[in-house]
Amino acid sequence: MFDQSFIAKAISRSAENAVDRRRFFQTAGIAGLGVSSAALLATAGPASAAPMDMEGPSDSAILNFALNLEYLEAEFYLRAIDGQGLSSDMIGGTGTPGGVTGGHAVPFKTKKIEQYAREIAADGKAHVALLRTALGSAAVSRPAIDIGASFTAAAVAAGLIKEGEPFDVYESEENFLLGAFIVEDVGVTAYKGAAPMITSKAFLDAAAGLLAVEAYHAGIIRTTLYGLDLIAPTIAISDLRDSVDGPEDLDQPVVLSDVANLVPTDDNGLVFSRTPGQVLNIAYLSPESMRSGGFFPNGVNGELTVSADHTAQPDGAMPSGAPDTGIEGTNSSGPDLGLLGVGGGVALAAGAALAVQHKMNAKTTTENTTAPPA
Repeated sequence: MFDQSFIAKAISRSAENAVDRRRFFQTAGIAGLGVSSAALLATAGPASAAPMDMEGPSDSAILNFALNLEYLEAEFYLRAIDGQGLSSDMIGGTGTPGGVTGGHAVPFKTKKIEQYAREIAADGKAHVALLRTALGSAAVSRPAIDIGASFTAAAVAAGLIKEGEPFDVYESEENFLLGAFIVEDVGVTAYKGAAPMITSKAFLDAAAGLLAVEAYHAGIIRTTLYGLDLIAPTIAISDLRDSVDGPEDLDQPVVLSDVANLVPTDDNGLVFSRTPGQVLNIAYLSPESMRSGGFFPNGVNGELTVSADHTAQPDGAMPSGAPDTGIEGTNSSGPDLGLLGVGGGVALAAGAALAVQHKMNAKTTTENTTAPPA
């Protein structure tokens, strides 16, 4: 039988605030365990003040991080099919709310590709609804999202276009698929990386289901790109992601050694992981520790908001803050714009991306499973 202290700590670990903890007590039926809810609430106290034996972000912090990503995916796909995003009753919550820049209906020419887009859009909308329901009043609001200029910045950084040239991800179904390739692969590795940090079995079950669906989506996009022979752009995009999310060469295009690579895995047949910090490196389009940029011009909402620092440190110094967790550090100064709106920084990032030579002779044999420190 678990004692009172263990239960209180477990609930505090899974909740971001007092309201969230009360919801957990009610859902778990604490009274049935013979423990006073009032006593437990007093024992648990504020999440920030409770001494915890368990490490890492809370389950609610992880789900809110996922909700930010699902907002992005849902807006990207919904606007592609009919030019309309999420309804007003699906975007409110805690944190700073924001609008969506860019996005319009794609002039699909291939019925199957349009059907893929509609199905994925419906799943993304359902994911937003699921996470908002699970989080209740603790759910974060939709942050400001850029699905226009951010894709242009990514295309420049990947070397797909020259600086100053436009890249409308919604202009054609081919452009749309390349945009989806950027989004879906990151989503899969984000859920894979989050799974070991989740302590609630109910939340873990939901995360496993979300991971599976994201993997289905990524498989559809990768297979379609391969079928259209859009190989070179996926190599460029894969190298871009590798250039900002850390020194390891983990990301994979849809072809390796002239052979189809529709399922990017290691030698054990497993998908690799990304930490929240690494995911934000890609979302913010920067290898630096930042609070905003790229697809999230004002940053994401919640606790996990800072990208990892993969820049060289002088004299072997370690970056400040909690590396790779996405939890805010102390080494930021000035506006954090990522590649978006930096001008010369875009060209620099493009050079870095093109300098990355993707290992084309074999699948990666290293799986990134490092758990972020508290």
